[in-house]
Amino acid sequence: MSKVARSFADLKPLARELASARLAAELERERRAAAARLAEQERRAFELSVGPVTPLRRVDRVLHERQQPAPEPRQREADERAVLLQALSDEIDIDTLLDTDETLSFRREGIAVEVVRKLRRGHWALQAQLDLHGLRRDAAREALGLFIHDSVRRGLRCVRVVHGKGHGSPGREPVLKGRVRRWLVQKNEVLAFVQARASDGGAGALMVLLAG
Repeated sequence: MSKVARSFADLKPLARELASARLAAELERERRAAAARLAEQERRAFELSVGPVTPLRRVDRVLHERQQPAPEPRQREADERAVLLQALSDEIDIDTLLDTDETLSFRREGIAVEVVRKLRRGHWALQAQLDLHGLRRDAAREALGLFIHDSVRRGLRCVRVVHGKGHGSPGREPVLKGRVRRWLVQKNEVLAFVQARASDGGAGALMVLLAG
């Protein structure tokens, strides 16, 4: 076979490929044209069904950028709650830590007795209060931990914790009274606490001095 014949034979597959490509391109053009005709028919059908329409007059508008809400540190808050709960134990013995006066007041090591006297006399203005009435033990413990944490974060010095006198408890015993004292002793932010004056809740509440 001559070289020319071999060359024509080699071109046959290429010719078939070109023909196939042309056919595919033609089919694609026909498909697009059919789709355009269908879209035009649907548009006309819509116009006939709706009837004449009047375009709305354009009014200039100012588009304001939407403000994204601030992220909520939910995981951090959950971690803080877990730490607060784990840090407050019901088993600690605090009898040796309380001053043996008639109200069993508390002052942390290094805090002078005069500080307790001032706290009892109302030397510091009351800045916030937590009422634990009606709460069960775990709920009261979490509420107290969060309250102390938040008060210190806000820079408060003197707060009141109302634990109740136990009049509504079984046996009329103040269920939370001892526990609240035990929990407060474990908080390093608590410098001292005393029983509130009669006008501030008496035996049902504690005045708490926090670290500044």
